[in-house]
Amino acid sequence: MKKTILASTIGLFLGVGAAQAEVTLYDYKEGTSAYEDAYVTGALDFHKNRDDDQNAYSLNLKAEYDRTISTPDRDVNFGGAVTGGVSRDGKKGSESVDSYTASAGVSVDNYFVPGSNGAFWYGSAAAKKVSGIDDMYTEATVGVGYGRVTNVTPMAKAIRVVDELVRRNVLRSKPSVQTYQDIARIISKQDEYKARYGSKDYEIKWISDIEAAVQQSGLANSLGAAGTLKARDVLFDERISTRRIGWKVRAGLGYMGSNFDGLTDKPLLEVGGEYHRPLSNQTQFSDKANFNAILNDGDNGYDFDNTLSVTHEIDDRIDWENAWQLLYSKNTLNGDDVTTNVLSSTFFYEIANSLDFTTTASITNVNGSSSIDQASADGTDRALTMGVTYRLR
Repeated sequence: MKKTILASTIGLFLGVGAAQAEVTLYDYKEGTSAYEDAYVTGALDFHKNRDDDQNAYSLNLKAEYDRTISTPDRDVNFGGAVTGGVSRDGKKGSESVDSYTASAGVSVDNYFVPGSNGAFWYGSAAAKKVSGIDDMYTEATVGVGYGRVTNVTPMAKAIRVVDELVRRNVLRSKPSVQTYQDIARIISKQDEYKARYGSKDYEIKWISDIEAAVQQSGLANSLGAAGTLKARDVLFDERISTRRIGWKVRAGLGYMGSNFDGLTDKPLLEVGGEYHRPLSNQTQFSDKANFNAILNDGDNGYDFDNTLSVTHEIDDRIDWENAWQLLYSKNTLNGDDVTTNVLSSTFFYEIANSLDFTTTASITNVNGSSSIDQASADGTDRALTMGVTYRLR
């Protein structure tokens, strides 16, 4: 009898411990996922300093799109960005100057063993156009790689949904890790629901199934309209930055159709890698690096780009992103070895639904350039920019 009571007591405590175990982004094991980011950002500066002869202004706009579809067989990524601006300085007679940069790219990683974190072969293509330069950059690459990066944003959304339901007493306490996993798996299938039920009607079925997973926890008081509306608010309107786990390395040979130096039809060598690790449920660390070498009969050119970022969710409405971008470029024509460091710190504050107010402080240092153009010449620039970001997707 005592043994039975002791076993029951231990089982009870183990059950409670399992139900209240702290869930993390690492608990999400789904291999099929997708995410889509689309933003439009704008910033306006209008001023007249004491020595200016006329009003000075600058208007900068940026639109960017990123889409990744991950299945056990392959990862597909495509996206693009357009950055443009119009500015005028305060000197007498100065006219407005406009500029733009447009880029697009696609890559496909095909795993030799579906569902593994191992080897894959890949193909990619990219293009870039800069105003004021007649030449356009184009390239295509094929190669091999190793590793896998998993999108765990569905678990981040599941954690946010549960936190809100607990806060509003819809749930009596936090459920088990299994319930979080069930909710996250349904969240990850948003595209499937959209394809099956239509873009206008899928929300009802999608959120209903999420509610059913919450109800199965046995901890729900009553979801009701308040719970449904809050779940929808979290999934559609709140800012939740993309969360990833894992790493990849790759190497390949490619073809460069043209570049900004006027070179055409040259072989290309590419080596790259990326590493992503959530430091907590609120903090994401990412590092992406890529090295390209244009093989030009001994007069080779090189480009290295490494971007390190840490994004922290201060609360439901505020994200803080810090980034360091290191760029190294060797020009194939004049032999310049240019190193550029860009440090930036940005606060994203949600004003309403998909509209964010942004404040960015940045420092840019250029070294090794022979250019006399102020924008690309050696030196250090500091900037404090405020603007708005609208999330399209």
